[in-house]
Formats: sequence, structure tokens, C-alpha cells
Amino acid sequence: MKTHALAQTQFLSAQDVATLVAKMGLAAALDRMADYIYADFLRWTDFDKCARVASHSAEGVIELMPVADAKTYAFKYVNGHPKNHLVGLPTVMAFGVLADVDTGVPELLSELTLTTALRTAAMSAVAARTLARPSSKRMALIGNGAQSEFQALAFHYLLGIEEIRLFDTDRAATDKLIANLQHTTLRLIPCASIAEAVRGADIVTTVTADKTNAAILTPELIEPGMHINGVGGDCPGKTELHPGVLLGASVFVEYEPQTRIEGDLQHLPADFAVTELWQVLRGKAPGRTTESQVTVFDSVGFALEDYSALRFVRDVAKELGLGQLLSLIPALPNPKDLFSLVRPALSAASPRQANADAVPLEELVHAA
Repeated sequence: MKTHALAQTQFLSAQDVATLVAKMGLAAALDRMADYIYADFLRWTDFDKCARVASHSAEGVIELMPVADAKTYAFKYVNGHPKNHLVGLPTVMAFGVLADVDTGVPELLSELTLTTALRTAAMSAVAARTLARPSSKRMALIGNGAQSEFQALAFHYLLGIEEIRLFDTDRAATDKLIANLQHTTLRLIPCASIAEAVRGADIVTTVTADKTNAAILTPELIEPGMHINGVGGDCPGKTELHPGVLLGASVFVEYEPQTRIEGDLQHLPADFAVTELWQVLRGKAPGRTTESQVTVFDSVGFALEDYSALRFVRDVAKELGLGQLLSLIPALPNPKDLFSLVRPALSAASPRQANADAVPLEELVHAA
């Protein structure tokens, strides 16, 4: 076996990723992120895949999302806690790791809170490029929270959307979005209802946060030719689309075993036919086939997208000289001698001091 030099781990903080986006420009960052996602989806069969592992509580969920090919292992830790804003925390927080398969060395540790918003928006654009009508210019955006600006800009920059009609039950969220995007050429129109927002839309994006079986979109709101980008339904018991919307559409998913559990698809029987998006991107299955066809991308977020996102931030950060190196792996002259890390400290202490610092056995037994 060949020997390896001592490995250090590249670390990217939230500020590093924000600086990366500022230096690249948001349009270029979204475009390049989409390129990474597209390239990896074309390699779909190269990856060892599974549905994410979720731990649910009354207030939210904490998840681990692993994926690997023959060279690189990746995982993301992510939470979803809709009430976090009440205590000054983001609803979604995440970090991720890229590791070398041959050695297990973690090569990258990165924030993924901001990066997840970028990758989710880029994923929406990758799907819409093949599922929405090419002439699409108007989008409805239902849910104007933390990820909404990224969705709006991905569709603006990557698909040419010119007008976005906005609705949120919290008008302050809509006002926030308008203020954040006033520098763009987008026409941003606040609406008084979901029905008003979706009327005449080419694309409808739903990105709500409540952990509930909601029906944000119902069949009577759907018009021929619409593409529905369902982003907010992403765990059991959390949906946005009425079952009738799915039954009247061609439905596309990321990884079917996961979407059956977590997506709007959880409403429907196991034999309801869907198409995994990679098959469309590789030309193995059709996407949109007619102008009047209603398409749904039941997006729940899949680990392969995080693999792509981690590769993207790693590569661009190196190009721009961002981040720092961490010594997560012990530096050992003899890899079998882990005890050598603590031996100098123990040797420096006098036997009397070592005995004074020790906890008597009877106290340990009593504490247990």
C-alpha cells in the first residue's frame, strides 16, 4: 500500500462561502453549481445511494444524507425546525464533508446552510430546463422565506423568468424578498392570495416551511402547461400539493425511494408512476412532451446534490484562495501509536500530581 502524506482538511465557513459568491457573482455561482449538479446526475449509476437517515421530534427533524462513488464519499448533516426563527435561529442549518474513499481522510469540511440554498435553487433550474415550457417568463413563488430569493434568482438568471408573483401568509416575508431583490430587473408583484399569484403563471414554485400536510396548490388552480416546482415538502407528514395535482400531471423526482417517503408523493399509492430526473437528463425517458402538459418536480433534496455542491465550493474556494486548513487527523510518527498524543502531557506531570488529579474509584462507582 502506498504511503500518504499527513492529511489536512480544508475548512470553509459560512463567511467563506458568502465571500465566494460575492467574488463570483450570484448569477455565475448558480450557473456553475447547476453545471456540477447536471454533470453528476449524468453519472447517476456510478453512485452508491440511499434515502437519508432522519431523526424526527415534535419540533423538527435532523437528517444525515450520505452518497459515494468509487473515489469520494460525501455526507450532509441538516436539520429542519420551522419554529427556529422564534429563537433567532435559521429553520435549516447544515454542514457537510467530502472524504477520500481509499483512505477515509476527510478532505473538506464546509458549511452547507448557505450552500444548500444555492444548490436547491440550482437543482430547481436544472429540472425546469427540461420540464418547463422554454417560453416561460412568469413564475409564482408561494412561500417567501429564507430560500425564496435564491429560487427567484435561479429562475431569473438561468431560465429567463422576468416576472414573479409573490404570496406568503407573512407579508413581512414578502416585503423582505422585494427589498432584497430590488436591485434586479425582475418584476416582483405581491399578491393577496395563492390563487391570484398562480393565475397565468408558467412556473409555480412552492417553498413553504410548516411541518404539516398542507394543500398549497389544489387542482382548480392548475392551468394547462404549468410546471410545478414543489420544494417545501421534504419529510413524512410535510406536503404542499393536493393529491389531485399529482394525479393530473407528469411527476418527476430525484431518488424515488426517498421521495415516496418524504415528498408530496407520500399521498399516493406505491404503483403511481413517476420518473427519476436523471433518466430525462440522460435521454432515457421523456420530460415535457407537449405545450399543454402539466409537469411536477417533487423535489425533496437528495444527497447527490450535496455531493455536487461540496465539489463546487471546494474547487472554487481553492481557485479563489478561500478557507483554511484544519488538523482533524492526528499527526502520528507511528500511526499505530495513538497514545503518543497524550504521553508527553502525562510524562510532564509528577506522579504525585497525577495521583492528585485522579478520581478515586469509589467516586466513579458512586457516580455511575
